[in-house]
Amino acid sequence: MTSDAEPGLPAAAEMTFDAALEVLASHAVPLGQEMIALAKAGRRMLAAPVYAAIDAPRADNAAMDGFALRVSDVEAGRTHFRLVGTSFPAAPFGRSIAMGEAVRITTGAPMPEGATCVVMSEDATEAQDILTLAGPLSQNRNVRRRASDFASGEPILSAGRILDPRALLAAGAADAGMVTVWKRPRVSLLAAGDELVAPGTAADADSPYAIPDSLSEAVLLLCHQWAAKPVEHRRAPDDVETIAREAASLLADCDVLVLVGGASRGRRDFARAALEPLGLELQFAKLAIKPGKPVWYGRVGERHVIGLPGNPTAAMTVARLLLVPLLTGLGGRGTDAGLAWSDQPLAAAAPPGTGRERFLCGATDGGAVRILERQSAGSQALLARADRLVRLPGSGPALPVGTLVPTLRF
Repeated sequence: MTSDAEPGLPAAAEMTFDAALEVLASHAVPLGQEMIALAKAGRRMLAAPVYAAIDAPRADNAAMDGFALRVSDVEAGRTHFRLVGTSFPAAPFGRSIAMGEAVRITTGAPMPEGATCVVMSEDATEAQDILTLAGPLSQNRNVRRRASDFASGEPILSAGRILDPRALLAAGAADAGMVTVWKRPRVSLLAAGDELVAPGTAADADSPYAIPDSLSEAVLLLCHQWAAKPVEHRRAPDDVETIAREAASLLADCDVLVLVGGASRGRRDFARAALEPLGLELQFAKLAIKPGKPVWYGRVGERHVIGLPGNPTAAMTVARLLLVPLLTGLGGRGTDAGLAWSDQPLAAAAPPGTGRERFLCGATDGGAVRILERQSAGSQALLARADRLVRLPGSGPALPVGTLVPTLRF
């Protein structure tokens, strides 16, 4: 009789999902900080605030095209002005304007010294360098004051901000050429299985049992979406020595190694056995969840290793539930950042419990969520229709329509 015990765990132990998250959180220590060029910082998370290096605007400037002049002249009754030059953003008018003078000015151009308003082009006429006002001045002086947006030394972005397009614009406006960000976890992936071939080659493979490796690129894209850096992925046959050799090579240049397939204890599931000689320290295995029970997580020195099942829906489900928070934790955002649960009402009744906590594929249906039919750990077409994971208890009766359930963007 064989034992069902895992190394370091009691016999037949099945850790809960929440307990596994606590284990991940204790290991997912941020990898550190680095300073990089703003041009390469898109989607990265700031580890330090961004402060303005300059005023914005750097000088009083025109809010629109028109003519710069002195409000006091208009208030004194003057309606005709002598045009004495032009002010452009990079070539301002070079002197103060005197009484009765005006300067053509374009949007963003510095205001000439002494000028206190901009008259819009449509509110004046120009003939032979004489400007004539068409009517009274608007209450809007059409001038952007120096530092009215922000002043030099002012904080522009806080630590913890993701550098999305809007934040990237603000940092650029602050003249931040370099920013301090959290290091991205580097992820490599090893898919194990004699049957696996590159997508696009299965139909012409020598074996009629060849299966496209649909998971590798999908998992790496998930990692990229969550601000990790995919490094490399390889395929290996079901051979302990080959898996060990490939894993050792990949571990030399990554922070997280994802092993796809070989996660259970079947006769040809060699993934964990192959890593044990490399110093694998298992942290958890066999979770009380469905799908994805065989998922496991451990360390090889400073490297993190997570083993996903080979069944596609199970693999993508546990990758979203466990790999993503591991990556956000290592990337300085904390594990909670990867799991933003939101309660949504059920659009249709949910099935009763089966003994293990369930994470089922669902699809948004108006303001509710509908659990997709024909759930299977090996499904693949199902994943194309799913946009939420629905968390259901492992025990209890069916849940009626309208019941609020935790859901997660998938």
